[in-house]
Amino acid sequence: MTISGKKPPLWLPITRDEMLHRGWNEVDVVLITGDAYVDHPSFGTAVVSRVIEKEGLRVAIVPQPNWQDDLRDFRKFGKPKLFFGVASGNMDSMVNHYTANKRLRSDDAFTPGGNAGFRPDYAAYVYTRICKQLYPDVPVVLGGIEASLRRLTHYDYWSNSLKPSILTDTGADLLIYGMGERPLVALLNELKSGKPFAELTNIPQTAYLTENKTVAQNFHESIELPAHEVCVKDKKAFALAFRLTEQESNRWQVKHILQAVGEKVVAVNPPFPPMEETELDAVYDLPFTRLPHPKYAKRGTIPAYEMIRHSVNIHRGCFGGCSFCTISAHQGKFITSRSEASVLREAEAITRMPDFKGYITDLGGPSANMYRMKGFDTALCKKCGRASCIFPSVCKNLNFDHQPLTALYRKVAVLPQIKKVTIGSGIRYDLLAGKSDEENRRFGLREYTRQVIVHHVSGRLKVAPEHTADSVLQIMRKPSFRLFHDFKKQFDAINRENGLNQQLIPYFISSHPGCSLENMAELAVETKTLGYKLEQVQDLTPTPMTLASVMYYTGLDPYTIKPVYVAKNREDKLNQQRFFFWYKPENKAWIRATLKKLRKEELLRKLF
Repeated sequence: MTISGKKPPLWLPITRDEMLHRGWNEVDVVLITGDAYVDHPSFGTAVVSRVIEKEGLRVAIVPQPNWQDDLRDFRKFGKPKLFFGVASGNMDSMVNHYTANKRLRSDDAFTPGGNAGFRPDYAAYVYTRICKQLYPDVPVVLGGIEASLRRLTHYDYWSNSLKPSILTDTGADLLIYGMGERPLVALLNELKSGKPFAELTNIPQTAYLTENKTVAQNFHESIELPAHEVCVKDKKAFALAFRLTEQESNRWQVKHILQAVGEKVVAVNPPFPPMEETELDAVYDLPFTRLPHPKYAKRGTIPAYEMIRHSVNIHRGCFGGCSFCTISAHQGKFITSRSEASVLREAEAITRMPDFKGYITDLGGPSANMYRMKGFDTALCKKCGRASCIFPSVCKNLNFDHQPLTALYRKVAVLPQIKKVTIGSGIRYDLLAGKSDEENRRFGLREYTRQVIVHHVSGRLKVAPEHTADSVLQIMRKPSFRLFHDFKKQFDAINRENGLNQQLIPYFISSHPGCSLENMAELAVETKTLGYKLEQVQDLTPTPMTLASVMYYTGLDPYTIKPVYVAKNREDKLNQQRFFFWYKPENKAWIRATLKKLRKEELLRKLF
């Protein structure tokens, strides 16, 4: 379609004038998001909008609407023919807004200029309620990570309370969880066929509120969780609800999950199977501009975009299963990878960007080195319910061959206009360290390690051991710290052999369930012995639908119902952090007194 001989703009409309410029008087779907509009495949709203466009429908976007005025942003496109799609953005809005100590952040990486204040707390809740207030007869579909991880009863750290499914409080009509392309297309096809929204109860990877009788009629194989009200009264019941949810979510073939809340039931349909390579390629082949909307040109850069503008996502999913991480809960445990051809097409597109200076900043994903990895025998995977394929040990059925990834790095690196490819995603060194000669040969582990260290590090390689104490690492579902020692030896040796002066930078977490002051003192001594004065550290933020958040709230391990120590109050959490910075003068007197009180003079002697 052209208007007055001119082609329509490349970006999808975010203003009414842009909609009219396309010759549209109305749209089929209005997407509302807490992020600025960046038309790049790393941003969920961009992907969703392009998928809707590909289905032949008219879609408009309302990025970062003002929720405190006369609500004109929510009304500027009028009433959509099909539904409103609501997401808080690429991050949970509460993680976006607050530090682990619940202090308000002064910036927002998904806003032009990095300015804070352009989205509300609990953004998905607020946006949905406004849509329902203005257009009560228009369905609302929730999506994105905030909705996905709040689809059932969950612990909300910021209010220190258990909250019911986000469907209950918002009044949304449907929730799409996980990576949403497939369920979105299924939803659109049902609506295009004329099916009433109220009858859309069988779409995989969706959740909705219903009555008990309806659930009983529609579902034959299901798991019923303890009711929300029971979870509120009984922490053991909540721990059980989480355990059942996590166990079921990590299976290939998932049952329906049901949870009563008040007089209704939250029904969670099983997810779609993992995407095929061709399907994922098709997503990345959509016509993204790869740029922020021109509207933001005078407001400053968008920090989150600056980080990924010249990077390529090569796979989805993570089989690490770390207790504090939301990736597998949202993206799934099973890896879906793009083809080499698709990755190379995107890399070539980046080289044609006007600001490209020759450096690809990442070829990665949730973890850098899980590309094309899956079970040798998929039939065994379909029977498995493990939360992690690599903890407490690497599954014997896991094909963790790194040779396809090494080959991909090399093919991208030799493209014209590319000077260097660096790997910015975190590398799982437990897939590389402590392996036998046979495993190193069979899976190309030493070759991959050398390729990364020699050719794809920009001075510093970041890895995430998270802690040094094996007792804490067990609860974290992370490998023993001895594997970090092994990997560091390889890193240092390869640097020496090649005359390189590069650093290995470890990430650590304090205040994780199971972590005591003594454990933090041991971490301080261990890292000092390795020559580190730590920089990359964080205090645990318990986020919805993670094992760590459940242990934090209940004080129990959901799998054993045994007590777990948790540092909860502000003083205890700050005291754990002090051990990260043992070398600062303001911390030394307190650390000395604390270690004497704990009768850990030997740690005191090693530290000072």
